[in-house]
Amino acid sequence: MSGAGGTVVAVVLSLVSAAGYALAAVAQSRLASASAGGRGALRRLLARPQWWWAVGLNAAGALAHVAALHYGPLTLVQPLGALTLVAALPIGAYGARRRVTRVEWRGALWTLVGLVGLVAVTGPTAPDEALNLREALVVTAATLLLIGLLSARSRGGGGQDGGTPARGRGLGHATASGVASGVGSALTQTLTAALARDLPGGPTGWWQTTLLAVLIAAFAVGGLLLSQAAYRGGLAAPLAVVNLSNPAAAAVIGVALLGETFRAGAWGWAVAAAASLVAARGVVLLTTGLGPEATVAQTPAPPAAPEPPVPALPALPGPLGAPESRTAPLAGPRPAPLPDPLPVPEPAR
Repeated sequence: MSGAGGTVVAVVLSLVSAAGYALAAVAQSRLASASAGGRGALRRLLARPQWWWAVGLNAAGALAHVAALHYGPLTLVQPLGALTLVAALPIGAYGARRRVTRVEWRGALWTLVGLVGLVAVTGPTAPDEALNLREALVVTAATLLLIGLLSARSRGGGGQDGGTPARGRGLGHATASGVASGVGSALTQTLTAALARDLPGGPTGWWQTTLLAVLIAAFAVGGLLLSQAAYRGGLAAPLAVVNLSNPAAAAVIGVALLGETFRAGAWGWAVAAAASLVAARGVVLLTTGLGPEATVAQTPAPPAAPEPPVPALPALPGPLGAPESRTAPLAGPRPAPLPDPLPVPEPAR
């Protein structure tokens, strides 16, 4: 396929991937808002057909993303993947029967600009580089520790303040989800190199390849479940954090272990720092950007005050000679009984 034709196909597939991820995120968010949590929450979630639709949409988005990378360069496909947030915001608002606020649109724009800037300077300098098995295990252990810390902090930061949901409480789970996905991508690259017998340190045995496959599957499932937990605090801000922490985790692995660096040298580092600040500003706006109509739609109505009891009316006195009523007597003291009549003297005979 020609260069222009391949670029068009890559753009179309990237848009399909972004739409699939956006629909999956909206479905997960609605499931999260409807779930009660607690013990047995995962079992109830797996029994919902909507959950499997979300899993299928995520899988379709991933396949479209991989296919787009086959036809177009990473510098084109990765920034287009950031459109997931822009697509999910109006879809989620439509499902909630509300309008997207101006603050939310500004937050999405700031996040999108920051994400595009971050992705633009974090491409690998040597695409064939991969982790060796020892590095993969070290990264796995460090990632599991980080995910545990983020999840514990997110669980401890929940609650409500003045009746307003703590929408930022899911950002810890969102960060953990993005990190899990980023590490899963790095391990996938390592598995690909292992299958091609090009893994640094020599070829691997079947058990090592199997171990890598199991770790990739675990990170994929864990990232999905962590994002599901993150969406209990909303949709836009957790989705933005997931999309930001994914390339950030991959960039840290590349710079620390694979000898990669940001594009454009020192300017690349400056652009990455500025893009991170811009994206952080967008996440803050998305976290606090729900308008009054959204707050009304998400805040449950207060319970109605109980009606005061109607006092029972006292029973009216019955007719003379009638038996005394068993109902409560009239309030107040009883009247004094009438005195007996005086005796009438008999006439003299």
